[in-house]
Amino acid sequence: MCGIVSAVSSGRDVVPFLIEGLKRLEYRGYDSAGIAVINGRLHRIRSVGRVAELASCVAQGQLAGGIGIGHTRWATHGVPSERNAHPHVSGGVSVVHNGIIENHEEMRAALRRQGYEFSSETDTEVIAHLIHAKLRGGATLFDAVRLATAELVGAYAIAVISDADASRLVVARNGAPLLLGLGDGENYAASDGAALAAATRQLIHLEDGDCAEITRSAIRIVDGRGNAVQRPVVPSLLTAASVELGGYRHYMQKEIFEQPTAVANTLELAINGSAVAPQIFGADAEEALRASEAVLILACGTSYHAAMVARYWLEGVAGIPCSVEIASEYRYREPVASPATLVVSISQSGETADTLAAQRYAMTRGHRVSLCICNVPESSLLRASDLRFLTRAGPEIGVASTKAFTTQLVALALLTLVLAKLQRRLPAEREREILHDLKYLPAAMCRMLDLEPHIAHWADVLAAREHALFLGRGVHYPIAMEGALKLKEISYIHAEAHAAGELKHGPLALVSRDMPVIAIAPRDALIGKIKANLNEVSARGGELYVLADRDARIEDSAGIHVIRTPEYAGFLSPILYAIPLQLLAYHAAVARRNDVDKPRNLAKSVTVE
Repeated sequence: MCGIVSAVSSGRDVVPFLIEGLKRLEYRGYDSAGIAVINGRLHRIRSVGRVAELASCVAQGQLAGGIGIGHTRWATHGVPSERNAHPHVSGGVSVVHNGIIENHEEMRAALRRQGYEFSSETDTEVIAHLIHAKLRGGATLFDAVRLATAELVGAYAIAVISDADASRLVVARNGAPLLLGLGDGENYAASDGAALAAATRQLIHLEDGDCAEITRSAIRIVDGRGNAVQRPVVPSLLTAASVELGGYRHYMQKEIFEQPTAVANTLELAINGSAVAPQIFGADAEEALRASEAVLILACGTSYHAAMVARYWLEGVAGIPCSVEIASEYRYREPVASPATLVVSISQSGETADTLAAQRYAMTRGHRVSLCICNVPESSLLRASDLRFLTRAGPEIGVASTKAFTTQLVALALLTLVLAKLQRRLPAEREREILHDLKYLPAAMCRMLDLEPHIAHWADVLAAREHALFLGRGVHYPIAMEGALKLKEISYIHAEAHAAGELKHGPLALVSRDMPVIAIAPRDALIGKIKANLNEVSARGGELYVLADRDARIEDSAGIHVIRTPEYAGFLSPILYAIPLQLLAYHAAVARRNDVDKPRNLAKSVTVE
């Protein structure tokens, strides 16, 4: 849930690179930052708050060096403070760490018996002392890291430097992402390709258990058994321009407006002519999907809402039973598994710890085939799955997910079509109709984005409130949930979402003039039902803000404000209705002068449980 960047160079000061890399990792969420470099001896600077504050401290301290490590921390053990910020130091050893060390209390007690003193509340400090103890015993830095990590229980990605050997950087990973970057006369390591985008396009993704020694001119990797291994060099799909803000005010706004392109890119290789093929999920997908009698979807947060939409699609169109599980809860119960159930895991980053663990647990319960939907190539989830679909949303910097969500929905729509076709429930004419709508979807999304000025006006009103209620029915209920989540995440307005038919079973008690009610009212089979629910709100003095199709026949009146969407998209309607709700949350947060891209207490990639 934090960020690592590190470098060793023969010809330049790496401090500007480290600072720039940390800035590119700010989107992941953090509360403090720090860097350590070696220039004759070890030098370290840490600060609470933004990387800009760290950069100011570094400039004042005139820090420089040819080898260094940097880190942004999201607090897990110990409050946000300078003493808990990374890097941590023991003697001349300095360590940065992502993940959680589960046996840190036992390690702390053992190290104290050896005479080590602790200055922080973190689990990471035990790693620094443990490596120092191995060095004191005569090990090289590389061997000291390998010996130390063998004693750790939990998830980690670490980068280590020592002033006893300023020519090399050592890194290791287990359960947390870490990749290497190849340069000219210098090499790098980071937790995220975004940190390296300005320096290199050549990346090496480490596997769990790997330990790597990085010098200015070479990289040596051994696996968890100590065997020398070669990991493939892959080109980065990121460019420096792709992670820059451009002419937008915030990354979230940029990414909302990138959705038509992201969806078009995701569809480009998936649909060809008038048919969709199972092979878009892998060369061997057809046999596995044909044998699937049910679907289990595992996901968290926004991805969970995409999964809930898919349940309506899979059962209604493909006729396949579908269950949706919150990944963080699934592995703490004893679910009944069926070998004929396809396990689908959804994660933007492919590194979501809960989703990875839930997928592993599902396979130990007896499921046979796993499929992942992910936005990051070479991610842990992608490599752990039998079948895969890589969305092509591009880098998503804003913490509140937008284009990852809509491209996940596109992927799930394609999965629905493939399964329906294999189940002989998708007539050729219906398939051509939906594929036509998919091809038109980017243009339809552009028309939804044209509603921004009207949505911004609503947001100005909403920004003055502290509570909001979102309503939807059927397949649009999960979209209402996603709208409420977006509003909570970045505006800090308390928001709840309910299936509109549940109003009279309790939530109607919340309705008043001070509780704005945002409703989704497409012209589908449930339009009569949602109108009745809106009347229940209106009769009790509630203030309604309704997103409705042009011909839904819902008119503006006292206490009822309507924005009419350009058209009804049928099967794909949930994807379109996500856009105005994203814009509503964004403009409400802007009106409240919040830090839209870096909401408090949240991180982009949740790599710890």
